[in-house]
Amino acid sequence: MSARIAAGARLPALVGAITTLLLAGLVRLVSAQDVGVVKVSSGEVRLDRGGQQGPAPVGTKIRPADIVRTGPDGKVGITFADDSLLSAGPDTVLVIERFVYDATTHEGVFDAGLSRGTLAGVSGKIVRQTPGAMRVRTPSAILGVRGTEFLIRATGEGAAGGGVGGVTDSP
Repeated sequence: MSARIAAGARLPALVGAITTLLLAGLVRLVSAQDVGVVKVSSGEVRLDRGGQQGPAPVGTKIRPADIVRTGPDGKVGITFADDSLLSAGPDTVLVIERFVYDATTHEGVFDAGLSRGTLAGVSGKIVRQTPGAMRVRTPSAILGVRGTEFLIRATGEGAAGGGVGGVTDSP
């Protein structure tokens, strides 16, 4: 009889442990789309998500397909899940096209688009694991990030108008 009591006492603990694991997995699924967070926001900074537009203050979560726009006085700094850092200056339009990251292996892909404005970046774990796995598209060029730091300026005029004013990529 005492063996049955001991087994019965373990059952609630087992159910509790399983419930905790399931809830932890559910939380990961719910937040799995958040790939970054706004760490610095000054002046006019707006976020377009699914056709809705709103301000992007510090703490705003960033997801794939988000469009980050800064006004004439705007600046924004975003930290991503792989510790990549992107900083956009005034009058910038930045699209987070794709961000896939495995926190265990550090493998992934990070694609962004810069329609106009300036973008400075420091690559994170994705690029350290697979150089070139981060790409930034502009109206006239695609930068494959292989180093650690980069700076891009896009005029938004395409190849005929100059497109990229300057690109640097440091090893």
